[in-house]
Amino acid sequence: MLDDQLKTQLGAYLERVTQPFELVASLDDSETARDMRSLLETVQGLRSDKIALRLDGNDARKPSFSVQRTGTNTQLRFAGLPLGHEFTSLVLALLWTGGHPPKVEQDVIDQVQALDGDYAFEVYMSLTCHNCPDVVQALALMAVLNPRVKTTVIEGGAFQQEVNDREIMAVPMVFLNGKVFGSGHMTLQEIVAKLDTGAAARDAAKLSAKAPYDVLIVGGGPAGAAAAVYAARKGIRTGVAAERFGGQVNDTLAIENYISVLETDGPKFAAALEAHTRAYDVEIMNLQRADKLVPATEPGGLVEVQLANGGVLKGKTVILSTGARWRNVNVPGEAEYRNKGVAYCPHCDGPLFKGKRVSVIGGGNSGVEAAIDLAGIVSHVTLVEFADQLKADAVLVRKLHSLPNVTVHTNAQTTEITGAEGKVNGLRYKDRATGAEHLVALEGVFVQIGLVPNTEWLKGTVELSKYGEIIVDARGQTSVPGVFAAGDATTTPYKQIVIAAGEGAKAALSAFDHLIRSPAAAHA
Repeated sequence: MLDDQLKTQLGAYLERVTQPFELVASLDDSETARDMRSLLETVQGLRSDKIALRLDGNDARKPSFSVQRTGTNTQLRFAGLPLGHEFTSLVLALLWTGGHPPKVEQDVIDQVQALDGDYAFEVYMSLTCHNCPDVVQALALMAVLNPRVKTTVIEGGAFQQEVNDREIMAVPMVFLNGKVFGSGHMTLQEIVAKLDTGAAARDAAKLSAKAPYDVLIVGGGPAGAAAAVYAARKGIRTGVAAERFGGQVNDTLAIENYISVLETDGPKFAAALEAHTRAYDVEIMNLQRADKLVPATEPGGLVEVQLANGGVLKGKTVILSTGARWRNVNVPGEAEYRNKGVAYCPHCDGPLFKGKRVSVIGGGNSGVEAAIDLAGIVSHVTLVEFADQLKADAVLVRKLHSLPNVTVHTNAQTTEITGAEGKVNGLRYKDRATGAEHLVALEGVFVQIGLVPNTEWLKGTVELSKYGEIIVDARGQTSVPGVFAAGDATTTPYKQIVIAAGEGAKAALSAFDHLIRSPAAAHA
C-alpha cells in the first residue's frame, strides 16, 4: 500500500507516539478490505511496541477500523481507506491517539473537552477533496479529546450506496446524531462554536476589551497576510480579524504561478500564509465576520470595526482585505438544489458525479478547467457560456475541444436549473441568437462564473465601484482617511494571488506612513 519513502516518513512520525493504542478492523471480502488490512499491518509493524492490531471487529460498516487509546473510551472510526488527501488525517489521528499533543490553542482544547452532550458525527469525504481534511481532522481530534464525541470518517467511494441513499452530492458532508450538521469547509473552531452556544457572547466581550491596534486588518487572505507581515515588521501593534485565514485560497486546488513557488495547492498555501503571519507579533482573530465600519470622528482618531457577534475592534488605521467569493448564477433552482446537484468546487465534488452527466456554467479559465477536469470522471460534460466565444486561454480551449465527451454551447443564457425529488435533473438555457429554449438532462451543475467582492457591509461608508469593489488609489488609500484596502475586494485589476500579496504589502506601508504623519503620532 505504501512505498518505501512513505513508510520511512510514517515510521518517523510514529516515533512520537508515547501512549499505547489499538487498531480494530472490521473487514469483508472486498478489495478495499484487503488493502485496509495491508495498510494497518504496515502501521502496526512500524511501532509494534505501542500499536496493537486486531482483525476481529464486528462493526456494521465494512471495511472500517477504529483507533482507540488503551484504557479510554475513544470513539474514532475510519470507514474506507483514508489515503489521498486524507492520509495526513490518518497520521494525525494516530499521533493524537498515541499522546502527541495537537497544534491547537489551549482554550479551544478546553472548549472541546467541556462539551456537555453526546455527539455522534459522521463525515463523508472524497480522497480528492482538498477541503475535507480540515473537517475530518477537526472531528477526529474532538473524538480523541472528548469521550462523549464519536466520529466516523466515511470515504464516499467505498460506500457509494450510503452516499446515494443519503443523497450526498457535495463533500465534506457532516451528520450529527443522524441529522445534517453542515457541509463544506469548517474549522475546529467553527464546529465547536455551533455546539457551544455561549461561545459567541464570550468571544465578543473578549474582542471588545482589546486595546486599539496601530494597524487592524480585516481579512486573512494573501492580501491580509502580506499586510500583517509588513506591518508587524515595523514593530507596531498589528491584528488580523478573519472569517477564515487564507480566504478563497483554501478553495483553490493547483497554484502554479506564484513566483518562487513552483507548485503547491490552496490549503498548503493558506497554511503557509498563516504560519508566516504567526511568526511575527501579530494577533490573529479567526471566525470573525465584519459587520460595519465606523470611521474616526477626528484626525488621528480611532476607526472601529463592528463584528457580527457584537464585538468591536479598534484601530488607528484599518486595512480592508475581505476578498471575494464565487458568483451565483441567480436563476431558479440554484439555491434550492445547492449541494443537491448544484456545486461550485469540481475538485471537491466531482468524484461524487462519477459516470453521471453534468454541466459547467462559465467559459473562462475556471469554467474550462473545471470541464476538462470533470470530463475524466463523469460520462458527459455540457459547458454553457453566455458570451459568443469562450474566454479561457487558448491552450485550455484546444484541450477542451479535443475531449470526446464534452459539448460546448456559446451565446447561451442559463435560465433555470431543474430538479425533482430534491435533486437536480436538468439545466435550461436560451440560445441568445435565435431565442430558442433548450433543456439538457443531467445530474449536476457546476457554477464557474467568476467572483463578487465581499463588500456589502461597507456600503455607505467607503466609496465602491459599480461592481461593488473598494475604490483605491495607487497607495491603497480608500475614500476614508486612515482606511486602506488591498486584494480582490478592490478596483485593482487582475485578481491574482501574487497581485493581492503585493497590494497587501503596499497597503501596510501606506498605513505606516499615515501613522507617522498623523496628528496623534506627531503629538506622541
